Amino acid sequence: MSRPRLVLAVDGGNSKTDVALVTEEGEVLASGRSGPFTPHSSGVPAAVDVVEDALRLALSAAPAPPAASGVDLVAAYLAGADLPVEEEALAAELAARGLGRDVLVRNDTFALLRAGASGPWGVAVVCGAGINAVGVSPTGDMARFPALGRLSGDWGGGQGIGEEALWHAVRAEDGRGVPTALTSLITSHFGTSTVEELVLAVHFGQLDEDRLHELAPGVFAAASGGDAVAVALVERLAEEVVTMAEVCLRRLGLLDGPAEVVLGGGLLTARDPLLTPLLEAGFAMRAPMAEPVVAEVPPIVGAALNGLERLGAPDAAKARLRSHYGQPAPA
Repeated sequence: MSRPRLVLAVDGGNSKTDVALVTEEGEVLASGRSGPFTPHSSGVPAAVDVVEDALRLALSAAPAPPAASGVDLVAAYLAGADLPVEEEALAAELAARGLGRDVLVRNDTFALLRAGASGPWGVAVVCGAGINAVGVSPTGDMARFPALGRLSGDWGGGQGIGEEALWHAVRAEDGRGVPTALTSLITSHFGTSTVEELVLAVHFGQLDEDRLHELAPGVFAAASGGDAVAVALVERLAEEVVTMAEVCLRRLGLLDGPAEVVLGGGLLTARDPLLTPLLEAGFAMRAPMAEPVVAEVPPIVGAALNGLERLGAPDAAKARLRSHYGQPAPA
């Protein structure tokens, strides 16, 4: 009797890397987590090392460790796989490590889409440390952005909000801008006497600029307290999320019919009391047929579902996978 085919699902994100070894019948044999997946800063080989670390942890913790050498498909959904050339480089490295007989690499936002949507198509917007959006049509056409940050027209996520909060705070402190609670937020969070002191610390490399994303929760708190500058930042974020979703829907010809828009990442899954109604109002005005859906399961589920579908697994297998993660199959 032949063994069930195996999928190694990978969700490599900016904060952590999850893996799951799943049979084509939807049984999760092993799962593990390791550190951030950062090919842009650490390089492709070092980033794939993180995937192997997560796999080793998964196999070591499994009650009956399966043989990783028997993987039929690596379904890897990875941060930093923003362009086709990056997907190809990552796929080549995964294949060279012998992690599976076949390798599929896509951006990690596609895993979010499949995790949150009831089927294999729709639109997803992720807003965590950064922001990105993708879409897939019922015929398999894709919409996506370069997602290279400000260079490619992006704004949003915790990093964008933190940088903008610092911009407003330093201007408020030196008199060029209006007073804002963001000034005291920044000095208290980073333990500086002034905002300018923080600016200089970043400038001289004493503080990593990437840490500015830590300010995002405080900005939302200031907005809920009525700070006009913070409110404007939350409003701008809502506008950006709706715009990215609307553009994906339009590109795929989905704007005039029912379509799910999956929202993921920490800033969107937190269901902030100011941001959430702004998003609802924005979708009602600009994409009234869209159905915003907050992802209830982690993106690793979407990576595994995409892998199962590539193997032609039946719906029962996908339902079994979802139930493992505590979610019933979509109606």
